[in-house]
Amino acid sequence: MNKNNIIGIVLIGVIMFGFTWYQSRQYREQAEIQAQRDSIAMAEKLAAMAMDSVKRAQGLAADGNTAGVRVSGMPVYKDSLLTEARLASPEILSISNDRIEVDFTTKGAQPYSVRLKDYRAYKDSSALELIKPDMSKYNLSLYAGETINTGDLVFRVAEKTDSSVVMRLHFAQGGYLQQKYTLAEDSYMLRNELSFVGIDNFVPRNVSMFDIDWSVIIPRLEKGYKNEKQYSKLAYYFDGEKKPEEIAKGRDGSARADTKFKWFAFHQQFFSAIMTAGNDFASADFGLKYYQEEDESRNLMACSAKLRSELNRGAGDVVVPFEFYFGPNDYRILKSYDRKYEKTIPLGGWLVNWISRFVIIPCFDFIGRFISNYGIVILIMTLLIKLVISPLTIKSFKSSAKMSAIKPEVDKLNQKYPNEKDAMKKQQAMMELYRRAGISPMGGCLPMLLQFPILFAMFRFFPASIELRQQKFLWAEDLSAYDSILDLPFNIPLYGDHVSLFALLMAVSMFIYSRMTASQMSNDPNMAGMKFMSLYMMPIMMLFICNNLSSALSYYYLLSNLITMLMTWYIRKFVVTEAKVRAEMEANAGKPAKKSKWQMKLEEAQKMQEQMMREQQKKRR
Repeated sequence: MNKNNIIGIVLIGVIMFGFTWYQSRQYREQAEIQAQRDSIAMAEKLAAMAMDSVKRAQGLAADGNTAGVRVSGMPVYKDSLLTEARLASPEILSISNDRIEVDFTTKGAQPYSVRLKDYRAYKDSSALELIKPDMSKYNLSLYAGETINTGDLVFRVAEKTDSSVVMRLHFAQGGYLQQKYTLAEDSYMLRNELSFVGIDNFVPRNVSMFDIDWSVIIPRLEKGYKNEKQYSKLAYYFDGEKKPEEIAKGRDGSARADTKFKWFAFHQQFFSAIMTAGNDFASADFGLKYYQEEDESRNLMACSAKLRSELNRGAGDVVVPFEFYFGPNDYRILKSYDRKYEKTIPLGGWLVNWISRFVIIPCFDFIGRFISNYGIVILIMTLLIKLVISPLTIKSFKSSAKMSAIKPEVDKLNQKYPNEKDAMKKQQAMMELYRRAGISPMGGCLPMLLQFPILFAMFRFFPASIELRQQKFLWAEDLSAYDSILDLPFNIPLYGDHVSLFALLMAVSMFIYSRMTASQMSNDPNMAGMKFMSLYMMPIMMLFICNNLSSALSYYYLLSNLITMLMTWYIRKFVVTEAKVRAEMEANAGKPAKKSKWQMKLEEAQKMQEQMMREQQKKRR
């Protein structure tokens, strides 16, 4: 590598580090400003709520009866039963099955908290709370002679069992609004029937829509904030489409759906809260905002969905069915509902997704039935994948070994044809050398390219695999998150504030393998930059990338590199030795050249280029 290349690479590194440092500083300053604004806004909101409570209390004391309560001179509701519901005290009810437990508040007849029994929180061994108490607001807005919001009103409990609850809001004119929630046995699905009983008594005939406002604060549930945030999002699905629309993947976002859609999901890395409409939603406004890593309450994201639903009225009562899924992002479980829920799991594009769904996931699940240690499962799966693609790998390794064996001849040709004007002669000589050695020009590249989809599939699979969540292996306490052997007292831009041993070992193995294969590269000065990238830059880049990702991913790449190095050593030592290559070259020296179509086209292109060069020289004369 010459002096100019070294200076250029150093300057690029300095510029990248400086830009990263500057962006990080700007981000922190903006975050502090936004935090101050949010604090001020929250303080103003709390003050307004406190003032409203005082005014309500003053109005109640002045009037002395619930039927004519006034706040700031305005009646709360015309309907006396609604006013009574406004002033009633709420209670908390609970239903459960073997999978989940859901608490409800009679104020708004809505979910109050959700706990998953099969999973545990990261910080302790308690049941995982997907929705913490009072962190969900599920309100209906409806015009019933006057605009009502169920979030302000306390429903009456009509029925209650271990797995179901029925709550009603009565109207003075007759009829009632009913919310019925039912948990099926051994399921994460909560069924919801919203009924308008005696609807003609309290809803005008010209009312054909009602609004739903569901907002949820999802807490942090995993070890690594950056990884958890990166794989969390909001998704919504139009019936008949191949996959859902997604917003806010790792950053704040919003979207509007102006046409009918089937369901939407508040999707955390490993768990989701999904709401499905039996008759489709008419439209919606979605929003998602992430909390800072320093948030004292350890909240991850604030999700909101402002929905509009049709009120399809007939001759009698109206029942509007909904379903809530509160559960894990387990591919098999989500797929079992046949709603395309599994499409929220980020498995990559169509080819990578296909490999994940039909190869990686079935293989992983099959091995996991017999072995409980997922570190061993990953080892066996890596060996199986290497075995399946071994024909391609061996062909690539053989080509690499032959390239290494003929490297002295390649260097001689580079010395013989140092000038660009001799490029055609050099290329022809190279092709003849490759022919005698039995090397295909694409023999090493094509098999490697065919393996890339599998590498990308594994890159997608491990961070999204809930089976690895909180699974220990060696020094890693959670294979779905990064493994840390040293927590740093400072943060390195793009790297983090810890040292992942699996990521470090993976980078070292990549460096060693690059050293093993560097011998086959030409000494041509034009290849110096590529050598530097392969030997140093790629391992460093992968170290920075994998330090905050799933330790299972780094572990897999480490195993893959070790197996690859072992295969390379074996082939070079016993299969494709330098003596065997030279013997093959001598045997092919006197044989007529068998040209492939690719070689014939290349020679035709070379002849045309030589002809053009001769014509240009004639014109210059």
